[in-house]
Amino acid sequence: MSRKHEGRVVIVTGGSAGIGRGAVEAFAEDGASVVVHGLTADDVETTVGAILASGGKAVGVHGDVALEETHRRMVEVALAEFGRIDHLVTSAGIQTYGDAETTTPADLDRVYSVNVKGVFMAVHAAISEIRKNRGTVTLVSSVQGVATQNNVVGYTMTKGALNAMARAMAVDEAAHGVRVNALLPGSVDTPMLRTSARAWSDGTDAGEDALIAQWGTMHPLGRVGQPREIGNVCSFLASEAASFVTGSEIRVDGGLLARIAAALPAKD
Repeated sequence: MSRKHEGRVVIVTGGSAGIGRGAVEAFAEDGASVVVHGLTADDVETTVGAILASGGKAVGVHGDVALEETHRRMVEVALAEFGRIDHLVTSAGIQTYGDAETTTPADLDRVYSVNVKGVFMAVHAAISEIRKNRGTVTLVSSVQGVATQNNVVGYTMTKGALNAMARAMAVDEAAHGVRVNALLPGSVDTPMLRTSARAWSDGTDAGEDALIAQWGTMHPLGRVGQPREIGNVCSFLASEAASFVTGSEIRVDGGLLARIAAALPAKD
C-alpha cells in the first residue's frame, strides 16, 4: 500500500458516490485523511464507514454545494478534525439534457450553481489553507468540456467553464506554490451515468446495462471507466510525482478523444 499522502488532508466534494468516492478511496489508501462530502447524510455515512473499516481516516459533511454554508462547514470540519487542508478535489456535479430551445433559464441556473459556482465556492473556502501547505486543487471536469454530444448544451457549458477556471487558478496560485488541474473523464460507471442510461433505454436493468456497454464501445479500450481509475489519477495529481503539472487538462477517457468518427472498413 502506498503512503504518499501520509499526514496530508484532502477534501473531496461529491465524495460519497461515483468518481468522488473513487478519489476518496484512492487518497485514503495512499495515507491521507479525507473529508468526505456528499449531498445526503446516509451516503456520506456509508462512505466514511467503509473508509474507517478499511483502516483509513475520514470524516463526513453533507449538504448542497450550491450553498456557501456547505463549503464553510467542510473547511471547519477539516480543521477541527485534522488541523490542516492540503488538497481539494471537486467532484460534485449534476447532468442536464436539452438544447438552446429546451434548456430553460432555470435549468441553466441550477446546473451552473452546482457545476461551476459550487466548484468556485469550494476553492474559495479552502484556498487560504491549501496555500499554507503548498497543496493542490483538482477540478473534475469532463471530455465534454472540449468536445460534446448532442442535447447537453447546459452541461457542456459548465464543463468548459471548469477547464477555464483551472487555467486561471493555476496561473494565480503558482505564486503560492499551489498546483491546479482539470481532470477530464470519459464515460465512467457512476450513479449519474446509470441514471442517464436508464432514462435513455427501456428503463430495465438489462436495458441500462446494454446501453452502458454500447457507450463503452465508443472508447478505444472498449468499455466505460470505473470510478477508482479516475480516483487514482486524482491522487497522482496531488502527489510529488506530479510536481511540475499545473494548468493542465488531463484526459482519463479510455482514448475517447483520440479517435475520430471516420473509421476504415475492416478487411477480410
